[in-house]
Amino acid sequence: MSTDSYPRRGNGFSRALARGFLKLIGWKVVRPLPEIPKAVMIGGPHTSNWDGIVTLAAMMELGLDAHVMIKDSAFKGPLGSLLRWMGALPIDRSKAGGVVEQTVAKFNEHDKLFMIVAPEGTRSGASQWKTGFYRIAEKSGVPIIVASADYRKKEIDFPLVVPASGDLETDLATILNCYAKVHPRHPEKLSAPIKALRDKVE
Repeated sequence: MSTDSYPRRGNGFSRALARGFLKLIGWKVVRPLPEIPKAVMIGGPHTSNWDGIVTLAAMMELGLDAHVMIKDSAFKGPLGSLLRWMGALPIDRSKAGGVVEQTVAKFNEHDKLFMIVAPEGTRSGASQWKTGFYRIAEKSGVPIIVASADYRKKEIDFPLVVPASGDLETDLATILNCYAKVHPRHPEKLSAPIKALRDKVE
């Protein structure tokens, strides 16, 4: 396996199973995932629980070994092993430096790592995006992969790879403009930054 490829998990059976599930519900992945060993992946627009379901199926079809950060208290007991198997990594929110610094540390510890972050933070019309994902990418020196789920086309796509240049305003505008063209499950629940751009597009 190339050291430049994205981190992988699963096998032919699990990928076929996921592909079959997506086909059953009418969805498809329309673009290969960029062959990058480390990245922060953001998903959107986030307006429904179905977003997570189709995204997880897409990740399984691609064989991507991706991770999310979850508070460490959730890992106590038998649930901890299950969470780790699913790709969750524990984070201590009371620790100095918080989520950003601990996630950066995880990137520094691994040769290959994909972290999934939901910058909208909620599926119910967030007033603004959380920018922690950008600070993580910038401090880790890794790019941001934009992932989208379009409910009109029923397509999962990876339309952009955005290097964190240090110019948050410009880079965020590029990302938001990409999501403004994507049709969510519930348009009325769009986050305010995407809705403002979408209203201009339409």
